Amino acid sequence: MVNLDDIKLAQRRLEGIALRTPLVPYSQDDNEAGQLYFKPENFQPIGAFKIRGAYNKIASLTDEEKQRGVITYSSGNHAQGVAYAARELGVRAVVVMPGNAPRVKLANTKALGAMVIQVGNGSEERRIKAEELAAEHGYTIIPPYNDDTIIAGQGTVGLEILEDLPQVNTILVPIGGGGLASGLAAAVKMTNPKVRVIGVEPALAGDAHASLRAGKMVEFAAEQVGQTIADGLRAQHLGDITFAHIQNYIDDIITVSEDEIKEAVRRMVFGAHLVAEPSGAVAFAGYLFHRQELPPAAFSVAVITGGNVEPEVLTQILTEPRVEQSF
Repeated sequence: MVNLDDIKLAQRRLEGIALRTPLVPYSQDDNEAGQLYFKPENFQPIGAFKIRGAYNKIASLTDEEKQRGVITYSSGNHAQGVAYAARELGVRAVVVMPGNAPRVKLANTKALGAMVIQVGNGSEERRIKAEELAAEHGYTIIPPYNDDTIIAGQGTVGLEILEDLPQVNTILVPIGGGGLASGLAAAVKMTNPKVRVIGVEPALAGDAHASLRAGKMVEFAAEQVGQTIADGLRAQHLGDITFAHIQNYIDDIITVSEDEIKEAVRRMVFGAHLVAEPSGAVAFAGYLFHRQELPPAAFSVAVITGGNVEPEVLTQILTEPRVEQSF
């Protein structure tokens, strides 16, 4: 389990590398709902929060490990985070991506200098391939989420929220493999345990929601999680490390539908002038459509995890009929 010193060390490492993203207020008609702020991690140099954990992990390696190079497996944003961090630190990077990786994420990862190898669409397929290549070539594996140093880097998001909005009551955070949720919740709860941290997942990939309620890790089939438009949240299961953090620090996890995710993307574009990929909009979807499942809050924050959306996907979302808000 990470501790507060681990997260503060990561914060120092990330100075001048990861942008300290601002809190952006969202104007809404429902005055009784309290004030919502967005934490726009889509402003990061790679368009997503993943730069935090990836850089923290690679920067922590020994010189000998850096010389051997690193490898990771990712559907897109962690791939870009590793490629970016490796380039900054002068380290060779290999990335295993799924065959259905969004083109924009694939192109960005290659442009950052990483060697990309594509395999099947399941998250387990790319993990196994990365482990095979690491054993063959001596690469150091940079896990996408199930790693204390990765989690500590992602936890810097939580520190920034508390520093910029000490009166925050509730923070909503998307969950895929659980690295961001683990680090953020740990940072928040070890600093101010009164703040509620709520995870949000697509219902089609709601393995963390199911796991929290079952008290044990639940795995979803690749065919099911592959159906969600939130491509960055298609993890089939949590890791043992992230599950332990989530059990210890997360107050609750809610799930959102595909239509609710798309409507959240639309409202962010038209109401806040922010572009989020579907994965990045799930926390806002939870706030919009599942208010009855959330604790009352005068001040809430929804973390926008990324903005790397395919132009065709964004166009389709913006032109579909809108969904009515419900509480």
